[in-house]
Amino acid sequence: MKRRDLLSNSALVAVGAIFGGVPGVARSDDPFGLDALITRAQALAEQPHQGAADALPPPFDSLDYDMYRAIRPRAGRAAGLDIGAHFQADLLPPGWLFNTPVQISLPGRRARVDFEPESFDFDPRYFPDGAPQGPFTGLGHSGLRIRYPLNSPDQLDDLIVLQGASYFRALARDVAYGLSARGLALGTGGTGPEEFPVTREIDVFDTNDGQLHFGCLIDSPRAAAALIVHLRPGNAENPETVMQCDLHLFVREVVADIGIAPLTSMFQHNALGPARVDDFRPAVHDSDVLVVDNGAGERLWRPLANPAQVEMSGFLDDGPRAFGLLQMPDNFAAFRDAEGAYHRRPSAFVEPVGAWGKGAVWLLEIPTANEYADNTVAFWRPLDPLQPGRAHRFRYDLRWTQPGLAALPEAAGLELLPVNSASGVNPEDTASRLFVIDYAVAGDTPLPVPDDLELVIAQPEGAVISGQALYRIEGERPKLRVSFVLTPSEASVRCELRMQLRKAGRDIAPVWLYRWSRAVDGGP
Repeated sequence: MKRRDLLSNSALVAVGAIFGGVPGVARSDDPFGLDALITRAQALAEQPHQGAADALPPPFDSLDYDMYRAIRPRAGRAAGLDIGAHFQADLLPPGWLFNTPVQISLPGRRARVDFEPESFDFDPRYFPDGAPQGPFTGLGHSGLRIRYPLNSPDQLDDLIVLQGASYFRALARDVAYGLSARGLALGTGGTGPEEFPVTREIDVFDTNDGQLHFGCLIDSPRAAAALIVHLRPGNAENPETVMQCDLHLFVREVVADIGIAPLTSMFQHNALGPARVDDFRPAVHDSDVLVVDNGAGERLWRPLANPAQVEMSGFLDDGPRAFGLLQMPDNFAAFRDAEGAYHRRPSAFVEPVGAWGKGAVWLLEIPTANEYADNTVAFWRPLDPLQPGRAHRFRYDLRWTQPGLAALPEAAGLELLPVNSASGVNPEDTASRLFVIDYAVAGDTPLPVPDDLELVIAQPEGAVISGQALYRIEGERPKLRVSFVLTPSEASVRCELRMQLRKAGRDIAPVWLYRWSRAVDGGP
């Protein structure tokens, strides 16, 4: 199994309940609006947490990837369910990686909690005995896929998939599946096992105004939450898909390690190095830069890494304006992977609504030897622990955009953007490392003259910066290049790099940050 196959195909099969208008439906007049969902989340948090569900029954308890894909929904029963305004819904099957039952309601219709084999087909190559025989009481579904004419008015495309713990993936116009988001994270990057909150309910409220309005009931041993979402699909004039998110969070105990608006991605390698993957492709990643617009008015630019050991980096802030994971290269030549199509993976940006106060954007980077596991997480964590007995609310816009620099949120006063960051062992001294960062103009302004700029590189603890240079390089699109040499002490295993380009006392480029850490073999 390949990770790229999982991203593109795991939501292509769907099974589940039968809805109103077809035999077997149980209609419900119970209120399933957003206020009721928030009330249920609060009530859930006031009760002791219920443990994991019993194991799935055969054959769902032993499905592999190919068997899971071999379960095919029947249109009008579990797939292609019309929910209005050109949106259609598919119910996703249990099994393989997805063993948590999720109750799903669509506008005016409540999903059955039982699994009905007659709602889908089982490929006889993988199920020679035919469809499994129930009853499958309470087995339900594992998630929901929504389709919409995102790229062409006469074709339905995937728009968003909600499946697995509290994960979901959405698409902008003209992109492929890439990074994911989560409703909530707990204990991410901590010293103990991470706690993965799960989605218990998905309620689609309506699509009356051409937007998708839905909510998720999320539960975990230490917290419960209602995530209310108003989703506007991308279109030809504005390709980004925007999710207005409203998280109503209730904790069962004091929680200090919460993760708000988590983004999860994959980074294997690129030119920044040190490369520890033998690969024909010059780069493999779903995202390559963490961008933070902090409350101090700075834009932080932190290239991602595939470190030798787990690394956790915090960016302290008061009133963050935005943070996100950017897929910067948007051309085939950057990856040379026709199957993976990494140049079409989206970027995603979180823009807080209202005052989030003090805290930090955290970045978790986990070593990986391949592209099949998501090894990068970015999220917001408040400074003060969350207290039980009260509601905690976080509102934000989550923007799924096309890759490349053009999709970056606007940042006033920045004339230059880093378009390439690279490094390698210094050929003149193999105990040091040479860094090269190229900048291009952010708009149509002329490229600044190097002599008019001030290059500021902080001296990191445990290392020496030398050989600083700033000069123009010619080409179809002229750029400014910064280069410097990092020489760590023999005892240093990591150090923080910070570089600024300033003009007349102000930054004209994002603050470039990077955590250097020793390679797997101990080299620089």
